[in-house]
Amino acid sequence: MRIAVLAICLATTLFAACSMRRYAVNQIGNALASGGSTFASDEDLELVGGALPFSLKLMESLLEESPRHSGLLLAASSGFTQYGYVFVEEPADENAGSLEQASVQRQRARRLYLRARRYGLRALERRSPGVGTNLEKEPKAALAPFGRRDVPLLYWTAAAYGLAISTSRNDPEMIAEIPVAEALISRALELEEAWGEGAVHEFLISFEGARPAGPPAEAEARLRRHFERALELSKGARASVFVAYAEASSVRFQRREEFQSLLKKALAVNPEARPDNRLANLVAQRRARRLLGRTDDLFLN
Repeated sequence: MRIAVLAICLATTLFAACSMRRYAVNQIGNALASGGSTFASDEDLELVGGALPFSLKLMESLLEESPRHSGLLLAASSGFTQYGYVFVEEPADENAGSLEQASVQRQRARRLYLRARRYGLRALERRSPGVGTNLEKEPKAALAPFGRRDVPLLYWTAAAYGLAISTSRNDPEMIAEIPVAEALISRALELEEAWGEGAVHEFLISFEGARPAGPPAEAEARLRRHFERALELSKGARASVFVAYAEASSVRFQRREEFQSLLKKALAVNPEARPDNRLANLVAQRRARRLLGRTDDLFLN
């Protein structure tokens, strides 16, 4: 009897310790998952670029302990997507003089996007079991159970898919994933088009711009519609909207003066006017300057 009582006490103690550990992990996870605004409002790109890897690896360590933490899964998906684009792929574009080094960086960015996609899919699976398999078969139907609260997750998973595809142009398996990315962002648009002050429409500017060439008038109309709506929702405070349209539409239809005008408007956005979006504006303006410097390479006349 005494041994049985001791065993029960030990089991209870261990269970309580595990519960406290899980509680602590989840509390830290909650803090990390909601801490993105600290980075978003920063003004020092290099400082953020140096800090993000530690933050992302900490998220992964916590997910080892709490693999179903929805907030951490979303934060990991958005975090690896943004880090891959801003601090790996963008520098690769700037480093175009060294083709070998740029290629290495783009491959690294691709791996980061695929990692972000895995976390996004895990979070989607957490909300709707079986969605990963169903996305491959009937993407639109697979996303029907998701609601408005899922828009950030749909957006960042779509972004991870889209960027992974854009860096895998010679990979037929990744190209075949385009309908999945389209279904994810279309569902986000259907649920809350105004999310992120036009971020969904901005995504669709880049997405439409990367589509295979179709009837020019139809493509131009779609791009213009998304641009105007993104501009309206952002109230002109997101420099990235101007940059996205300049790349997707002005270059595609060879409108040089419009291209330069749009990029100058991006540079005229005051990052200090919207501290919560300061970092994103600084990133977009960095890209705008680089694109302006490449104007003669992008236009025939």
